Amino acid sequence: MGQTITFRPTKKLAGWIEQAAGQLGVSQGQFIRQHLEEARAVDRRGKKFMRLAGTVRGGARDVSTRKGFSRK
Repeated sequence: MGQTITFRPTKKLAGWIEQAAGQLGVSQGQFIRQHLEEARAVDRRGKKFMRLAGTVRGGARDVSTRKGFSRK
């Protein structure tokens, strides 16, 4: 498998993990792994558009060099 990570959840969080994993019929470790994988997938989707951030076709590469935008 992979690397072992140890963490100490609060009693409230530990109770939720135990209850939710039991309802799904999976181990607590599997439950946590599934949720971490889902969080990672969401994080990846959120960053895909960032490669396009600030991209404007036909404009100056550095917008601060355009006339009329100087505060001098």
